Amino acid sequence: MKPDDTLTTLFSHNLWANLRLLEQCAALSNEQLNATISGAYGSIWDTLQHIVLAEQSYFSRISTGQRLHRAEDAPPLTIAEMMESVRTTGAGFIAWAPKVQAGDTVQIDWDGTLRHVPKTIILTQVINHATEHRAQIMAILTQLGIQPPELDSWTYFDERE
Repeated sequence: MKPDDTLTTLFSHNLWANLRLLEQCAALSNEQLNATISGAYGSIWDTLQHIVLAEQSYFSRISTGQRLHRAEDAPPLTIAEMMESVRTTGAGFIAWAPKVQAGDTVQIDWDGTLRHVPKTIILTQVINHATEHRAQIMAILTQLGIQPPELDSWTYFDERE
């Protein structure tokens, strides 16, 4: 196995972990998908939607500099659509992350104030955001008596070999 650069490894793991979690959640019942626990973002379903839509938004900022506009009344994504979306954004982050330079910024309306946010901060947010919410879903799965998938980097390493 040829070693990847650091950013490729980080974003490849993020893609792998998102897909692995979505694959497990595809087998859940509607009742299970609607389960939540105190301290979580929301139900498994709501949290999966949140992860996927956030990654779409982050990728739009990184690749175009523009905010992603999604209609408020747009229907929720299906599990299949979420999987396709994370494949697309995941591949996009793998391609774009190494190109981002320390001084690259994007203009964001931050509570009514335009701010120049470093793209490196957005890339950091992609990883942290997904990790936090995947952990919440895994805690809900555990509370349901379902063994969550192993999403750690050691498992990723073993599966790549």
